[in-house]
Amino acid sequence: MPHERTPEEVDDFVERSAFRAKLKDGSHVRIRPVAPKDKERIAEGWEGLSSETRYMRFLHPKARLSSWELAYLTEIDYVDHFAWAAETTDGPEPIGIGIARYIRDKDDATVAEAAITVMDEYQQLGLGRVLLQALTEAAQQNGIERFRAEVSAENQQVIQSLLRVGATPGTIEHSAISLELHLPIKAFGSSAMYNALRTVAADQAARND
Repeated sequence: MPHERTPEEVDDFVERSAFRAKLKDGSHVRIRPVAPKDKERIAEGWEGLSSETRYMRFLHPKARLSSWELAYLTEIDYVDHFAWAAETTDGPEPIGIGIARYIRDKDDATVAEAAITVMDEYQQLGLGRVLLQALTEAAQQNGIERFRAEVSAENQQVIQSLLRVGATPGTIEHSAISLELHLPIKAFGSSAMYNALRTVAADQAARND
């Protein structure tokens, strides 16, 4: 069982792990692990997403996240459940603009469900690729060998793109198809990888809604 960090240990881990990245438009962002204090920011960020992005993320257009979901998404152990947050650096207060997350499978410790969400106005700037690479590195450090993504069965363009770059198809449940990506992901430059993880229904919180 992963060590349960104290609030002070969490703050130290977040600061030590944080890094900056430059986007295609020349702007800079800060990438850091998600922490329990991010509940309000995540709730506000979720409400700022378009209904289409919400649907692509959770396969249904949730209007808001419950307190249980917010706790589940922020009170994490950084081993079996890891999440990176992206935030702006050019204002008086940082604004959350993206999250990448994996959750280890309970039955297979080498597999994790993964997902990425980027605020609508920050898409197509390379942020998804930065988050995907950071998530992959964290997963490998914690013994994960494959990401599992559940994509809407209607999204044949993404499914076929993933199959072409080596994803392995699995079962189909609740109108979603499961695909597995072996780590390290070889095609970081391919938008198919990012798009697939952006269309994942990865979190158990959403499934229990």
